[in-house]
Amino acid sequence: MKRHIWRPAFVLAALPLFVASASAQLAVTANDGKAVLVNGANVVPDNAAADTVAIIDLSAKPPKLVGEVKAPASVVGPPQSVAVARDESIALVTGAVKLDPANPKKTTPDNRVSVIDLKAKPPAVIATVEAGVAPSGLSINPAGTLALVANRNDGTVSIFTIANKTLTAAGKVDFGNSRSGPSHVAFTPDGKTALVTRDGDHRISVLSVDGSKVEDTKKFMVAGFRPYSLAISPKGTVAVLTNQGGGQGDTDMISVIDLKQNPPRIVDTIAVEQIPEGATMSPDGKYVAVTMQNGSNKPAAHPNYHKNSVLRIYRIDGTKLTLAAKGEFGAWGQGVVWSKDGKTLLAQAMAEQSLDVLSFDGKRLKKTGTIKVNGGPAGIRTALD
Repeated sequence: MKRHIWRPAFVLAALPLFVASASAQLAVTANDGKAVLVNGANVVPDNAAADTVAIIDLSAKPPKLVGEVKAPASVVGPPQSVAVARDESIALVTGAVKLDPANPKKTTPDNRVSVIDLKAKPPAVIATVEAGVAPSGLSINPAGTLALVANRNDGTVSIFTIANKTLTAAGKVDFGNSRSGPSHVAFTPDGKTALVTRDGDHRISVLSVDGSKVEDTKKFMVAGFRPYSLAISPKGTVAVLTNQGGGQGDTDMISVIDLKQNPPRIVDTIAVEQIPEGATMSPDGKYVAVTMQNGSNKPAAHPNYHKNSVLRIYRIDGTKLTLAAKGEFGAWGQGVVWSKDGKTLLAQAMAEQSLDVLSFDGKRLKKTGTIKVNGGPAGIRTALD
């Protein structure tokens, strides 16, 4: 792995200087400029715009865009293609695919992870490191000393140590199957275990973590077809994952993992709308939000087409999920994040190149606004995810 440092001094000219206060809660969204939806097909537009990463003050009323930089991003892979350190010092963003140098109307796998300094004024990309092929979901451990990156096209997880905002390669976990499709990796709250969804061979692997030593325990779970996005509760007792399914319009599913069992086990599966994309726990661990594309990414003439994506919020009681609220947002839905108080959510609408702002009062979801971004919002996280 090679480490390349570059220090662009720009933010997008149309944006004001970074003005988030010290008490702000930052949401970081990665926006793909080379993917648009045309009658149900993901195509590269003519003269594709640069990918961007936008910083949103989620504590503002209403939430507002406060900064933006250019950095590789991709809609390919789960919407946890962003990770934010607990102290909001840095964000990491993966770029699973890039424009093909031989054909600007096609994409090819990338391997870059961007390091964004969120404390800089304005925020800036301060380094780019190389992971494996098609880096996708990633996470930073609670201590802020380690990052794991799921490499979807080579069956590995990259390990990076973190010190003084610097990432240093520390090896890989190799699952021995280049087609296993590691999609997302998430740490338990104690930082001693990580779970990896594998949408290529339908497994969820359990990794042991000891400092910078990360190993495959060889223990795994089998949930549904193509496990993808994964969220772990703040207390580390339960996890919820999405299963992408076959994309044919069938009813799909989310699954519940009991993390108190040793090894962890799938204990429940719940039917949901088409293509469950992202799952995110509320900061207090009482709820989990799940986005479904709901056929909004299909041609309008398709029998399973729907205009909007769906957001479901489930109340968590032990390992039991009970539907608390359900609402719709824009098309080709991707990720979702919560405000600290659990009353506001941002849901990514890739087709509209915007994020929908929704309020939640424990029983109802209500759309209250929209934030436009440059490119299709494809990945999003906060420091609390």
